[in-house]
Amino acid sequence: MNTPIRIALAGAGAFGIKHLDALKLIDGVQVTSLVSRDLDKTREVAAKYGIGHVTTDLADSLARADVDAVILCTPTQMHAAQTLACLKAGKHVQVEIPLCDLLRDGEAVVQAQQQTGLVAMCGHTRRFNPSHQWVNRRIRAGEFHIQQMDVQTYFFRRTNMNALGQPRSWTDHLLWHHAAHTVDLFAYQCGSPIVKANALQGPIHPQLGIAMDMSIQLQAANGAICTLSLSFNNDGPLGTFFRYIGDTGTYIARYDDLFTGKDEKIDVSGVDVSMNGIELQDREFVAAIREGREPNASVAQVLPCYQVLHRLEQQLQA
Repeated sequence: MNTPIRIALAGAGAFGIKHLDALKLIDGVQVTSLVSRDLDKTREVAAKYGIGHVTTDLADSLARADVDAVILCTPTQMHAAQTLACLKAGKHVQVEIPLCDLLRDGEAVVQAQQQTGLVAMCGHTRRFNPSHQWVNRRIRAGEFHIQQMDVQTYFFRRTNMNALGQPRSWTDHLLWHHAAHTVDLFAYQCGSPIVKANALQGPIHPQLGIAMDMSIQLQAANGAICTLSLSFNNDGPLGTFFRYIGDTGTYIARYDDLFTGKDEKIDVSGVDVSMNGIELQDREFVAAIREGREPNASVAQVLPCYQVLHRLEQQLQA
């Protein structure tokens, strides 16, 4: 058997747990260190998953000889700086989406990756969901061409709560976090860069200090268009729903499930080794380390997404 890839995971919240569950399913992986801000809760999670080392300081994990790579599931505002710290320490790194909330920080990460040659990828999970993989295969085979993507990203989040209903220590963002999924996926699926982008936002929340509603329009160089609606005010079905309108069909993706435009379910169970997008994302990270190659969703590959987000932010601020 190959030598185990030893991983430190930073952030034992809702998304960190998703990664811990996924990593259990991947052969040749061992989580050796767990980092989170509440030491008692971190110890509880570590005991559940059999993790031997716990700390509240990422630097402690980066100094350990039994850590080859790091997965960062920490607050958005820490992502770029922590990714740089991992690369500087000689550790491969996967940072959860978004890579950054300032373009210059994302550019610094890409530069550091190129200098170190280490694997650095970002958690753009939509590239890995079986539903979107199925559509991508049809596109690459020349059997389907996107004319329009219509995407709704809806949450009910008028207070700082995470996916488990627990208080957050940081503020989420529709543009730099949730729009990043669709901006990247649209260009990735089209195989064509985004050349036009426009955005509108609703009122700023008086306590959270962020826009709670947003509308984004995109156009790729090949002519395809995308309309994205985002809200933290939606008191109804939650999540992100993608409608692909193309020349040979219409497809609706709901996370790892896929349907025709007539709501007939498409079997995507054979697309990959799992139906769990997070697991497939983590498998790609581990495989890229073992094979010494650039991963899908490398920091360099996703940087154009953040360049678009930067332009949109400038529009909104103007």
